[in-house]
Amino acid sequence: MNNIAYVYYKDIFAGTLVKSDSGFIFTYDDSYFKNKKNRPISLLFPLDKQEYQSNTLFPFFDGLIPEGWLLEVAIKRYKLDYKDRFQILLETCSDCIGAVSIRKEKIDG
Repeated sequence: MNNIAYVYYKDIFAGTLVKSDSGFIFTYDDSYFKNKKNRPISLLFPLDKQEYQSNTLFPFFDGLIPEGWLLEVAIKRYKLDYKDRFQILLETCSDCIGAVSIRKEKIDG
């Protein structure tokens, strides 16, 4: 099971979201942070070198997950556990509406 998600902002690699036994950590990538043209992925995550930590999946990332019938379709299609929001995020959020997308693998570009 994959415990790391690669976060992209407007198709630019922005950072990583890591799931651990103690919760979740979001960290901006150094190259993303150093480029002054890049914007924060959300107001909840100001562009900073710090690690953002949470015991549960950050509401910002949870909000990217589809809802209703679309969520049900995804759970059945990918055989996911409804309670495992991180795996649902990985499987369903590579092509989100909006600027942020989540990938299972880092894509060079």
